[in-house]
Amino acid sequence: MTERQIRLFGDPVLKTPSEPVLEIDEGVRGLVEDLIDSVIPPGRAGVAAPQIGVGLRAFSYNVDGEVGYIINPELVEVSGEPELVDEGCLSVPGLWFKTARYPFARVRGIDLDGNEIELSGTGVMAQALQHETDHLDGKLYLDRLDKDTRREAMRQVRESDWF
Repeated sequence: MTERQIRLFGDPVLKTPSEPVLEIDEGVRGLVEDLIDSVIPPGRAGVAAPQIGVGLRAFSYNVDGEVGYIINPELVEVSGEPELVDEGCLSVPGLWFKTARYPFARVRGIDLDGNEIELSGTGVMAQALQHETDHLDGKLYLDRLDKDTRREAMRQVRESDWF
């Protein structure tokens, strides 16, 4: 299909919880193809459907050379002590802030055949699973920052050339 334009901070679709996929049809198959095409460019670890303007629960990932997708993911497990890790977002370009993330995460959802699948990992994969699931819940990583850091982040957003 096609690489889709990434929606930027301020677009209401990014703050709206996504609806579950109820039927796997050609539209959902096209969405998954677009999500995969949109996560392929270098520097992208994940793209959630809201980031390309679609309010459905699906995301793609591209971590350590492994590219894939999941439909209707739910975060079912996190473990370890949350760690502050550098985090950015395609919808908030050019800004990086220390964000608390668990070192392990697991999501459960389905594939295009309706089969249950699980994704889990540590490091960047754990971070991506948490970050993309947040997108599907209408949250951005900026929402997870402490008060002072969020204030600074919002100042930088307002001063950015894309906002």
